[in-house]
Amino acid sequence: MLAMTPSVLDAISKQIANEFAASFSYLSMAGWCEHHKFMGCGHWLRLQSAEEHGHGLKLFNFVLARNHQVRLAPIAQPTSDFGSVNEVFERALAQEQEVSRQIDALYELAFREKVFAAMAELQWFITEQVEEEKTVREIVGKFQMVKDDPASLLDLDRELGGRAAEAKPSAG
Repeated sequence: MLAMTPSVLDAISKQIANEFAASFSYLSMAGWCEHHKFMGCGHWLRLQSAEEHGHGLKLFNFVLARNHQVRLAPIAQPTSDFGSVNEVFERALAQEQEVSRQIDALYELAFREKVFAAMAELQWFITEQVEEEKTVREIVGKFQMVKDDPASLLDLDRELGGRAAEAKPSAG
């Protein structure tokens, strides 16, 4: 008996690629920020990249724990050109909103196909996405408040540079 249906397994494999693509995208955003001397923003985005990588590994480990072979899908080259640091974080928010839609669709599929272990695993991701969107939405709001004021941008950059690395998600 299979631990997961083929369609749920395929969807989780695609989500692994989505999480790694999000990680790669955040790393590209960090590179843009650091190139433009927003070192605090770059630090925040590097940590976010590592967190997204951890999310991909959490799903990777879940597939293995359910006794399936992992099939990694290719990921696209991320955007590396941005008009402003504000745009970087607006793109980050859009990315988080897209990941939330992906997780919701994956959960719905697992529910329809009664793959309860996947539903339990995905509950963690649903909760995580609420926090991810909230955090980035607040950062975007701050960038919108400060607009192009150099002193305020430097303060916000310094604030984002104070982000500490979070504990890694469990192996699933």
